[in-house]
Amino acid sequence: MGPSMTSLATTGLARPHRWLRAHPYAADAALAAVVLTVVLLGAYVGPHAAAHRPGPYYVLMSLFACAGLVLRRPMPRAVLAFTCAFTLLETVITGDDPPHTQIALAAVVALYTVAARTDRPTAWRIAAVTVAVLTGTVMLFGVRPWYAQENLGLFAWTGMAAAAGDAVRSRRAFIAAIEERAERAERTREEEARRRVAEERLRIARELHDVVAHHIALVNVQAGVASHIMDSRPDQAKEALAHVREASRSALGELRATVGLLRQHGDPEAPTEPAPGLGVLDQLVDGFARVGLRVDVAAASTLPDGPATATGAAGAADLVGPLPAAVDLAAYRVLQEALTNVHKHAGPGARAEVALLRAPDSLLLTVLDDGAGRTAPATGPAPAGADHGGHGLIGMRERAATLGGSCEAGPRGPGTPGFGVRASLPLGAPAGA
Repeated sequence: MGPSMTSLATTGLARPHRWLRAHPYAADAALAAVVLTVVLLGAYVGPHAAAHRPGPYYVLMSLFACAGLVLRRPMPRAVLAFTCAFTLLETVITGDDPPHTQIALAAVVALYTVAARTDRPTAWRIAAVTVAVLTGTVMLFGVRPWYAQENLGLFAWTGMAAAAGDAVRSRRAFIAAIEERAERAERTREEEARRRVAEERLRIARELHDVVAHHIALVNVQAGVASHIMDSRPDQAKEALAHVREASRSALGELRATVGLLRQHGDPEAPTEPAPGLGVLDQLVDGFARVGLRVDVAAASTLPDGPATATGAAGAADLVGPLPAAVDLAAYRVLQEALTNVHKHAGPGARAEVALLRAPDSLLLTVLDDGAGRTAPATGPAPAGADHGGHGLIGMRERAATLGGSCEAGPRGPGTPGFGVRASLPLGAPAGA
């Protein structure tokens, strides 16, 4: 039989099965008819049928007992009691000698249904009572001697019905547990995927904010300078425009590297430039120096080897030494955002101090400004470092928290002008940070 014939046969068998599952009463009516046929055949074709042919009362009781099986699903215990009552009635009251115990097949089916649709302790208690009552009654009033084949056969059939029902119930519970576990795992995977997408979106948003806020601020200042001195000092204006071109080129490069993270695997022209870090701190400081912000950089180390202190951006970066990639990028972005806020909000003539402290297990960053160029009227501009409703300070805190560190920002204190940012980044960054 070819594959097409096999699929057709499978489809042909599945259709009646689906129809019976959709119409349980029709399925149980068919089962009741089959049980009635077997009961009557057993009574008329059995070993005692020739000498003791069943009367009309037996046929009528068998019909009623098997008809009760139509309701075995909604009322399993009532149907069991109903079928057992007719079995006992045939055994004790009708006076057939010997009694035709084939009618007990209806009770066997009802007992199987109870065991399959009831919890295990209750099902076994009901099964024990049913087996004891039916077999005990048949052994007392049925075929002699009490251990005759028909009596022991009834005991075996009722016991097997209870065991089979319990096995079916256990299998259904097992399958339901597997399906529930699979659904729960699927929900967990979907929630984890949504969480990872949200985290990735937040990380890319932070990168874009840091890149755009820093470079656009520099471009804005240099463009203003060029516009102001274009007529009086064209040489300086050209220099300012060159700085604008350099800052915009740097911004485009970092944007290209950041947006490249959104590419699918295997896309061409994936970014190959490394993420910025403290190794290019001198370039960051020089960029701010060109727009008039003086930045003093100092570093100290508590490592067992190496110099204890260093000044200047290049010396500070060398003293801090190699860092984990996530920590290096976070440190660079925190310094970039803090200095950008100083440049934007501290006013002209302000000075910033950057301090780096390298410990064996952490890196401490501090950025302070003196707020020298900031006016202080009640309705004046926000203090240095204030974000005007933006996401710079939030981004710095999130970067530090992602690595298991912390970031604090606020005014330097009563009587001391300016603003300060302090971040602590553990060097043992969590996996996947």
